[in-house]
Amino acid sequence: MKNLFIILLMISSISLFAQSQQEAEINNFVDQWHKHASKADMEAYFEMIDKEGIYIGTDETEIWTKTEFYEWQKPRTMDGVAWDFKAIDRNIYFGEKSSYVWFDELLSFSGGTLRGSGVLIKRKEGWKIMHYVLSLPVPNEKFGAVMKTMKEEQ
Repeated sequence: MKNLFIILLMISSISLFAQSQQEAEINNFVDQWHKHASKADMEAYFEMIDKEGIYIGTDETEIWTKTEFYEWQKPRTMDGVAWDFKAIDRNIYFGEKSSYVWFDELLSFSGGTLRGSGVLIKRKEGWKIMHYVLSLPVPNEKFGAVMKTMKEEQ
């Protein structure tokens, strides 16, 4: 019985270590993606998005394929416009067989705080962003006022 307990403890320790390493890999990947954006390195930024990837921005009209998002961003990058998001907090969740992960993150930028959430898929060449949503977190006590302001502007 004691040997069985030791074996189970070793297996769970190895599993936790592997997950910790993969979590560090995911954090590095997403941080690097944000860093490419901050430097307006759109080629590197878009290379990290899967060919079937979807990006959803904060405006209700912003639901883009990778190509559409690239075309929208391209003229802005030529003007030197970029965004600089830094993760304040990130949660990572692992799927079966670790071929996909999803995450949510709080982001700081010059205008305040945003929330991002995404799904990564493991391809032959490495991790790729399959789906990303950028949103504006609104405190519950201010939600009514925000909705009223949005309705007035329509």
